[in-house]
Amino acid sequence: MKVEITQKDNQVMVAFEGRLDTMTSSEFEKNLTPYFSIQGIELILDCNAMQYISSAGLRVLLMAHKNITARGGRFIIRNLNKDVSSVF
Repeated sequence: MKVEITQKDNQVMVAFEGRLDTMTSSEFEKNLTPYFSIQGIELILDCNAMQYISSAGLRVLLMAHKNITARGGRFIIRNLNKDVSSVF
């Protein structure tokens, strides 16, 4: 798993590479958690290089969506490939 996070003002771009599964989901959650409390943030998850997502990974994404939208923010998922998209 490789995560690259860039922030410009209230927009955060998260580029994920690799597998988001039981082994990596807790570390990925730790990467996202600091942004959950920012009012009106726009967090964009780029899944272009995501190879696989499990139910543990989906749980992290659902939690991120819930926390971010509860504070008036937006959680956007982009560039899902066919394999990852089928899990959604």
